[in-house]
Amino acid sequence: MAQTAAAAAAAPQQISVTDLDIPQLSDVRRQLEEELNHLTNSFAQLKQAQSKFKNCVENVKEVKPENKDKPILVPLTNSLYVPGKLADTGNVIVDVGTGYFVKKTTPQAIQHYSAKITYLQSNLDTLEETITKKRENLNYLLSVMQQKLAQQQQEGKPIQAS
Repeated sequence: MAQTAAAAAAAPQQISVTDLDIPQLSDVRRQLEEELNHLTNSFAQLKQAQSKFKNCVENVKEVKPENKDKPILVPLTNSLYVPGKLADTGNVIVDVGTGYFVKKTTPQAIQHYSAKITYLQSNLDTLEETITKKRENLNYLLSVMQQKLAQQQQEGKPIQAS
């Protein structure tokens, strides 16, 4: 019996947004907008990361035997390149994260980056669904707010907004 009461106390209570007053609805709207903004920014960052991995795949595909000993620009950072020559066309150095680099064959590197692209795509799909649901919730909340404001105006009450 004590576990049931504790479980009931721990479970979040659900309150219909139609039961809230205008200031409470404004607070919920503000919270939803902040969450939506954060999720949208996260989505953009994941898309950018995915694009970088796609560029990596394209760059690895350019490592061909016919390009051996040709002059190239070697990236040291995002904006610093030094001249060099492609000496080994069978292997590339892959950044595997947190400052670690691993020598991989060209097919292994393509597989590595393709796996990252696929992983990010699954996260993007999930995040897109979440964003869609949050937008729907926000739109519903805004319609409830409009109805309540219209109702208050009809009743001649002063409009409360926060």
